[in-house]
Amino acid sequence: MITGSLDAAQELAVFLRARRENLSPQDAGLPPRRRNRRTPGLRREEVAELAGISTDYVVRLEQARGLRPSLEVIEALSRALHLAPDERAYLVGLSGRRPRESDGPTTTAAPALAQLVEDLSPRPAMLLNYRYDILAWNAAMAGLMLDFDTLPPSRRNAVWLCLMHPRLRESYLDREAVVRDGVAHLRVAWAMHPDDPALNALIAECLRREDVARWWSEPDVALSGRGHKVVRHPDLGLIATDFEVLAPLADPDQVVVVHRAADDGSRMALDRLGAG
Repeated sequence: MITGSLDAAQELAVFLRARRENLSPQDAGLPPRRRNRRTPGLRREEVAELAGISTDYVVRLEQARGLRPSLEVIEALSRALHLAPDERAYLVGLSGRRPRESDGPTTTAAPALAQLVEDLSPRPAMLLNYRYDILAWNAAMAGLMLDFDTLPPSRRNAVWLCLMHPRLRESYLDREAVVRDGVAHLRVAWAMHPDDPALNALIAECLRREDVARWWSEPDVALSGRGHKVVRHPDLGLIATDFEVLAPLADPDQVVVVHRAADDGSRMALDRLGAG
């Protein structure tokens, strides 16, 4: 557990309530009601009917009364609430139905993936595990962010750097989007690996920041497999990149993050970074 007040049952309850209240009857395929509805979104009995479970069960889930819904119930709730794949995976993790790994994340780079990261130069690239520890990087990525060799291993973590590092956290032009994205990644990682002590410590540290804690209170679990970022580089000014997150089939515990220039000026800047 991260803190004494945060647990999987409570997170599941908050998540289900938020998704129920954000889904209109029309979007759920229910006929519109003539009279005004005091309850935002769907009622609990409507979710129960759509999912084929009892209203009492939905109530108990939303009150965090220690239930562990089966995968069948998770699937039924996912369909009833029109959950996206990321949201369904998050619900599965919170339910405790996903097999837990006993050894924690891989902390060394797969050699083939480390070589791939190097070969992707001059595009900035890095290799991460599920905890977002940075296992390998190329010169362009170090130039875009910072020299990772100057950090202790415990601080070579992509999410910590984006959320907590004094310089990097202020370098992003859309700071709010970066925080929201980082929190969503932490939330999903924790749902899947709640017993990882290092991950719990990372989240607890990040939650001490007011902006991180505020976004943690919003049950957003939409992960960015691709996106756009603009950073204020201390030497080269604004650099805009589009990024992709690639998941190798042979090493499912690791992902490769690749940035490419979003405009000509950024391309010249990345070429300079890649050249060292």
